[in-house]
Amino acid sequence: MKKRVTVGILLCLLCLALIGLAGCGSGTQPPQNPPAEQPGEEQGEEGTAGTEEGTEGVGVTEGGRLVMGLDDSFAPMGFRDENGEIVGFDVDLAKEAAARLGMELVLQPIDWDSKEVELSSGNIDCIWNGLTITAARQESMEMSKPYIANNQVIIVAAGGEISGRADLEGKEIGVQKGSSALDAVNADEMAEMVSQISEYPQNVDAFNDLKVGRLSAVVADEIMARYYLATEAFQDLILLDDSLAAEEYGIAFRKGNTELRDAVQAALDEMVADGAAGEISQTWFGADIMIK
Repeated sequence: MKKRVTVGILLCLLCLALIGLAGCGSGTQPPQNPPAEQPGEEQGEEGTAGTEEGTEGVGVTEGGRLVMGLDDSFAPMGFRDENGEIVGFDVDLAKEAAARLGMELVLQPIDWDSKEVELSSGNIDCIWNGLTITAARQESMEMSKPYIANNQVIIVAAGGEISGRADLEGKEIGVQKGSSALDAVNADEMAEMVSQISEYPQNVDAFNDLKVGRLSAVVADEIMARYYLATEAFQDLILLDDSLAAEEYGIAFRKGNTELRDAVQAALDEMVADGAAGEISQTWFGADIMIK
């Protein structure tokens, strides 16, 4: 009898333990709705275009961000003013286009020589900064329609020994690294004429070396060159009549991101049609130079 009582007590204790475990387990079931996504999860780092979704899925909707990559020394397209603020013709165009799309414009200075990597990696959504349309760029990026015409020109010291392209034989010239000016020089007979092609991080560095006589000439975008030569710092530099290549500026987007490209293009087309782009052009160039 004593053994039966002991077994009975053990059975009762076992049942109570199982009931207690079941009660604890019911309190640890996963919630029906997953917790809200925390900042930084699957969104890319702050200041970037994001990762999986980014602008490819939601970047053209109200509240999206347009991260614009630019060389912040490329006047007058995008550069820093005396207060350190980024300003410029392309900056003003982008601000107006972003406002019409209901997007927040984020200006992201980049190393111009690494612009394709910045775009393809998702660090920026577009390159909008006097970017020349080339066949290679059309293959690797989604390009907008051209909006500005430009030329690659030769800048020399006024009153110096260089009065034409032929005078550059055996001389050293300067260009910006990774620029269409470098491409134009390499595609031209000038590349075989000159003694050296020196590459600079920024055009203004090449202009400064030309000014003090370290270079015989600089090849650069005409729009940018005319802006610099109109300033007091470079009033002793002039443009030669010879130019290397006619070209056009466009806006570049990540390969495959046609949704964002088309949205920005539609906004820019609208700005040209209603005169807003022309007004911005008048502010910077004193004329409407937009391609219609």
